[in-house]
Amino acid sequence: MWRCHIDTSHPNPAFWSFFAPYISEYEAGIFTMREYVGPGAQFRHLAIIAPTIDPLSPKNAPLPIEQAREIVARFGLDPRRPILTQVSRFDPWKDPLGVIDAYRLVKAHVPGVQLALVGSMASDDPEGWYYLDRTSRHAGQDPDIYILHNFHGVGNVEVGAFQAVSDVVIQKSTREGFGLVVAEALWKGKPVIGGNVGGIPLQVIDGETGYLVSSVEECAEKALYLLQHPNEARRMGEAGRQHVRHHFLSTRHLADYLRLFQRLSQGR
Repeated sequence: MWRCHIDTSHPNPAFWSFFAPYISEYEAGIFTMREYVGPGAQFRHLAIIAPTIDPLSPKNAPLPIEQAREIVARFGLDPRRPILTQVSRFDPWKDPLGVIDAYRLVKAHVPGVQLALVGSMASDDPEGWYYLDRTSRHAGQDPDIYILHNFHGVGNVEVGAFQAVSDVVIQKSTREGFGLVVAEALWKGKPVIGGNVGGIPLQVIDGETGYLVSSVEECAEKALYLLQHPNEARRMGEAGRQHVRHHFLSTRHLADYLRLFQRLSQGR
């Protein structure tokens, strides 16, 4: 079996024509969405299996809200004030600069709002460090923007705490294979504002579990609405948790793989 984790709906034609014959040698191909199956990829068994989260992992296991607030406060944020959070790599496709711009539009109406950009850095990823620096320069000297990553001691438990304490979680991607951080935030009962791309619409049902947006202005408008309507934000968060419970937990993933194994074993 060959598992594709990224958005290959619009691949580089020259590369894909070279690549497709090799992956077609596999008995089964597994993609997140049917739209990701590129031209010329032929499998005897094609499976569409979206990624899932483990609800018992350190990042997703239940965490008392007071403990989560204490963790977030250690990084300088005030849990008593509104918090917007994006958890992602520092990468142009995650659009952290656009998230900062949206935050600034929100701050004009909600002066106390804070923004946390939480990511993970690799020592062998020079492009990531370059984009982190670009993000920091775009943030400037705003004391309410917190740019944090694993080199600051942000691990799985800390990420989970930020998701749990935030009023609104953002994933303003311009391209996204799936975006497990969306399911993680929904699982914690938070409304998510996500880019209307890739696998995010599988998780964010527009107007029900959050909002799908395509611009900085839309992102700011929806974030401001959720901050000003906390009951609606809670309703969306609970709907999002139930959506993840039914569609994006590891138990469903296991069932999908067992069905595929059964198909592969038939007739042998």
